[in-house]
Amino acid sequence: MAMVCLSDFEAYAKKHLPKIAWDFFAAGADDCITRDENILAYKRIHFRPRMLRDVSMMDIRTKLQGTEISFPVGIAPTGFHQLAWPDGEKSTARAAKAMNICYIASTYSTCTLEEISTAAPGGLQWFQLYIHRNRAVSQQLVQQAEALGFQGLVLTVDLPYTGKRRDDIRNSFCLPPHMKLKNLEGAFEVCKTSLLDPSLTWNDIYWLRSLTHLPIIVKGILTKEDAELAVRHGVQGIIVSNHGGRQLDGGPATIDALVEVVEAVQNRVEVYLDGGIRKGSDVLKALALGAKCVFIGRPALWGLAYKGEEGLQDVLRILQDEFRLSMALAG
Repeated sequence: MAMVCLSDFEAYAKKHLPKIAWDFFAAGADDCITRDENILAYKRIHFRPRMLRDVSMMDIRTKLQGTEISFPVGIAPTGFHQLAWPDGEKSTARAAKAMNICYIASTYSTCTLEEISTAAPGGLQWFQLYIHRNRAVSQQLVQQAEALGFQGLVLTVDLPYTGKRRDDIRNSFCLPPHMKLKNLEGAFEVCKTSLLDPSLTWNDIYWLRSLTHLPIIVKGILTKEDAELAVRHGVQGIIVSNHGGRQLDGGPATIDALVEVVEAVQNRVEVYLDGGIRKGSDVLKALALGAKCVFIGRPALWGLAYKGEEGLQDVLRILQDEFRLSMALAG
């Protein structure tokens, strides 16, 4: 089968992954309204294309926190990549480096931070952090990431507790015995993520700032009020995100929330977005509405499930080509 668009990779992954892994990656919270809305919202947004604009030469590069990437798409932090491909996050890191984009490695990786950075030396990598009740664990991870050359710290703020994902409950989802949360080995029991710290507040940004020189990007902002608070607390970036619809069901699609966040921030920090990106034209819509870059989650996992590093590069190349084409056709 020719892999022509991202939904081809989705169909392949659904057919070939074990059901428990597919269900985990696909899961949204409750009725999955927000998960589905992330995608549907793009279909309601229309371009106003302009003609005769000389699109013979196009530059699709951009910069993230001062570092150039080949086009404005990165890989969002998602957990458990070994469920999709044996080499897990190492393959993800290599594909991102080959395409010269940013990869945000998850706290819940099935490879260590060291394995990830060694797999793709010189690649642009950020580290996504969940803060656990045992603050020493989080502190150690932040300092390790900085020492290994990760260039940004992404604090996920929408997970004081894990959302209710029905299929995972039905499947009694748990990592297979041969897989480990490598960055947290010994820190806590893998199937119980209740050791996340639900007492986290904006003041903890200051604590985080005291641990690292890395730019801090907060992920999970959906309102202008929180965007203003983020800027006031000195972060360098915001990822407009609803966790792929996996946390609170009934919140806004990220592309709909983007506009008020961008308006509130007024260029003081960089604003990015994840959730629902399935085509190059989606990327262009997000940029037109003020995002500096978008990040893909599930499509990256589908690419891994297809052919590991090579499959993920295929997914990224398709997005890159579609984005360039949409730019040209929109003038």
